Amino acid sequence: MNIWNVAVKEIKSALRERRTLLFMLAFPIVLMLILGTALSNVFSSSAVVGEMQLLYKITADQPQLTQSWQIFAQEIERQGIRTVPAEAGMNGRELIQDGQYTSYVELGGDGMKFYGNSRQSIESNILQGMLTAFADRYNLAVSAIRSAPSEAEAVMANAEDGGEFVNETSLDPDKTPSSMDYYAISMTTMIALYAAMSGSFLFRSERTRHTVIRLIAAPVSKGALFAGKVIGCTAINLLCVLLIVLVSKFAFQADWGDHMGVLFLILTSEVLLAVSLGLGVSYLVQGEKSRAIIMIFTQIASFVGGAYFPFDESAPGMGTVMNLSPIRWANEAIMNLVYSNDILAAWPAIGINVAIAAAFLVVSALIMRKREAL
Repeated sequence: MNIWNVAVKEIKSALRERRTLLFMLAFPIVLMLILGTALSNVFSSSAVVGEMQLLYKITADQPQLTQSWQIFAQEIERQGIRTVPAEAGMNGRELIQDGQYTSYVELGGDGMKFYGNSRQSIESNILQGMLTAFADRYNLAVSAIRSAPSEAEAVMANAEDGGEFVNETSLDPDKTPSSMDYYAISMTTMIALYAAMSGSFLFRSERTRHTVIRLIAAPVSKGALFAGKVIGCTAINLLCVLLIVLVSKFAFQADWGDHMGVLFLILTSEVLLAVSLGLGVSYLVQGEKSRAIIMIFTQIASFVGGAYFPFDESAPGMGTVMNLSPIRWANEAIMNLVYSNDILAAWPAIGINVAIAAAFLVVSALIMRKREAL
């Protein structure tokens, strides 16, 4: 009962700090709105493909190659690609450098040479993929003629079949995060980590307000005070986090998936980690230094964890640095939960958060027990 009373008292005290509550709610929502709107093009999964013109020259004296190419050219023209035969005296490479065509291909007896326009990289890559598919089918047909002439007719018919030369398959093409979805998640996990600042003030605020003597004189054990204040601080910070989730979901239409229970556990574990971290640092480092350490840590963890913009993991050493941020663990778990329906991905993040929180709580409790005051 004493623990519950202490927790309620802590929640009421936090609710009186209106400036802090306003910061915890308004700051992530405003950032979410600004970054989610300004960087919407960065997270777009679609690209505008311009007109594609393929310049070609056939130098090989192979009737079968010419026939196969004509069938291929007719098929890709149905898909909106214009094929242009190179006239005598035309230098295809120079025309590509000048940007007059998307790509240029030479079909000779020694193979196919492809030249792409660097100014139209997307269109050029599409044509390169189609030409690779054509070359594979034609080589298969030629090999069949040499090794199994009786089956060559069927292979040639398949090679000349006007089908898709580029086949793209996606498990769930529409299930990708938009900029608003990304920043809804990253801002929520970032403000959950900011609970470390509240944790660092749990007992230090009692000393600065000179109420610590009254707490010691109260008929409440140190253990009940410790547990009640941790529970109360965790509850009020978790409430702020859940309000941000609701605002982003209903005001900004951010996608939080269908597993709200598991999402709640991830966020709860991160808030508990943050409160325990702040409390532990306040006991390990005395005075204003603990506050400075928490501020620096939360800012660095937010930055490398991808709260402000996503980082490229392929950069040397970047993946290791990013994985040291609690925001990174939570973001990955939530992304996998929402966009891959991978519930199992949440448990490692929850386990790490709870384990680290338990370690800091044990250290804080031991230090508090040895002290006469709080």
